[in-house]
Amino acid sequence: MCFDADALPPHIPQDVLPQLLADTGVASTEVLTLTSADGTQFAAYRAHPTTPSGAGIVILPDVRGLFRFYEELAERFASAGIDAIAFDYFGRTAGVAERGADFEYMPHVMQTKPEQVAADVSAAVAQLRTAGNIRGVFTVGFCFGGANSLLQAANHHGLSGVIGFYGPPTAARLGGTPPIERINEFECPVLGLYGGADQGIPVTEVEKFDQALGAAGVDHEIVVYPGAPHSFFDRTAETYVEESADSWRRILGFITGHTPTAMV
Repeated sequence: MCFDADALPPHIPQDVLPQLLADTGVASTEVLTLTSADGTQFAAYRAHPTTPSGAGIVILPDVRGLFRFYEELAERFASAGIDAIAFDYFGRTAGVAERGADFEYMPHVMQTKPEQVAADVSAAVAQLRTAGNIRGVFTVGFCFGGANSLLQAANHHGLSGVIGFYGPPTAARLGGTPPIERINEFECPVLGLYGGADQGIPVTEVEKFDQALGAAGVDHEIVVYPGAPHSFFDRTAETYVEESADSWRRILGFITGHTPTAMV
């Protein structure tokens, strides 16, 4: 499990805002139905910045799929000038209708295949690029989505970077290949954010991933927050305010640093 149904994304720290390419607020939001390569329709939520910075981001949720946490997170990114789309994994098995907090997500997670996630990411990236002013596209994901976000570095989307929160780096999940086994295919920089007290992801495994990225020559930063659990990036988890704030600083610095200065 990752975030509870009532979890809330942390606010962007005030000390970061003046340094951003844009701090302009959210111009608009929209509920979307996107179409994947196999014809599947799936739900998504887009937040448009008032003054775009040239960066876009695709948000990969945890095992619950798309819910309010990720919609609000998209709005957070848009408030920093980053065009954002959060999407749902379960169009193939649950349709596109909005779901309640009692949704039984695990049967749908078990049917979700890595190649389907990659195809859905591709559709979301294409949707972001329709804005016409996107110079760099990134992914960010959490838990199940964290591992899948890391894997997108190997899936030929033309990304400028991938970001993973507590995405298992070395363990295969649901029959897929773990990120560490595809490092030699990675095509973009990596930012990984982990809790040092995560019961499901030993720090030794994170260290192996860090070392393997270095050995493969992948531009990367792996951060472990001592004492932080899985799912620490949550405004309702008051104990981990500083870890969440530091995560925002690193994410926004990563995006700013890796967004191309010209259209690619």
